[in-house]
Amino acid sequence: MRIGIIGGGSLGLLFAYYLNKTASVTVYTRTLEQAEVINREGICLKKKENIWNTFVSAVPFDSWQGLEDITIVTVKQYQLTHVLDKISNQPKSCGRLLFLQNGMGHIKSLKNMTNQEIYIGSVEHGAYRDSANVVHHNGEGVTRCAVLNGDPSFLEQFVSVSPSSFPFIIEPDYYEMLIKKLIVNAVINPLTAVLRVQNGELIDNPHYYKILNDIFSEITAILQLKNRDQIFSHVMNVCEKTAQNRSSMLKDIEHHRETEVDAILGYLLEEADSKGIQAPLIQTFFHLIKGLTLNEGVK
Repeated sequence: MRIGIIGGGSLGLLFAYYLNKTASVTVYTRTLEQAEVINREGICLKKKENIWNTFVSAVPFDSWQGLEDITIVTVKQYQLTHVLDKISNQPKSCGRLLFLQNGMGHIKSLKNMTNQEIYIGSVEHGAYRDSANVVHHNGEGVTRCAVLNGDPSFLEQFVSVSPSSFPFIIEPDYYEMLIKKLIVNAVINPLTAVLRVQNGELIDNPHYYKILNDIFSEITAILQLKNRDQIFSHVMNVCEKTAQNRSSMLKDIEHHRETEVDAILGYLLEEADSKGIQAPLIQTFFHLIKGLTLNEGVK
């Protein structure tokens, strides 16, 4: 199977490393410089005390034509516009596309792309990029995926050829899958980013835990969750499993990058507004993240 991966960030490199074990992978990077480093030195994966290397093909994103069996889009939510514009401007269908963004902001745009086969994914791995071609796999998980508009049998085929060391799970409902991930991100990411703490601190510190509970209560009201206790247990489980991790939003703030707060808390605020629900804590953390981004200076 031929797999294209758009994005040379932590997820792009992580997926390229593992999927290259059982498929032919091409990584489409934002810059020519990163593509040249990957072609010259390969992708280096660091996991605990181990270091491995694999060689894939890498070219700048402008060269992408959607010729692979499936293309996995790993860029962040706020970087999607350029990708979606290129897809829309292709003279023919770009085949199958698997989108791995946090939040829900991209779904409306994807639903309008009726001439493409589109799948949605939710990533539960922890990873961060060290350099142009080095990625740390610091949290093992699974990738959940579901059909938005496509052939379910192809998704089953894709999952079946993926390496057992990097599992995929097919979910029956993309919305339920994304909402579950959205809630985890909405609770953990903004709090850790503002407080500048590791994920586990949200449980260990009783004052932080109180804020976590209050934000979750606002989310429960906005999304009208019926399985509140089950989802809260899932959030707690993620905090415990990733206790030593620094959330992606915290790392974005620390590295002066734009965050995905619009796709996460921004989506919840839009939902709250449409339902006439007040969400003062979510609104506060939304503006705190926006203010931090402004103060830190986005690169």
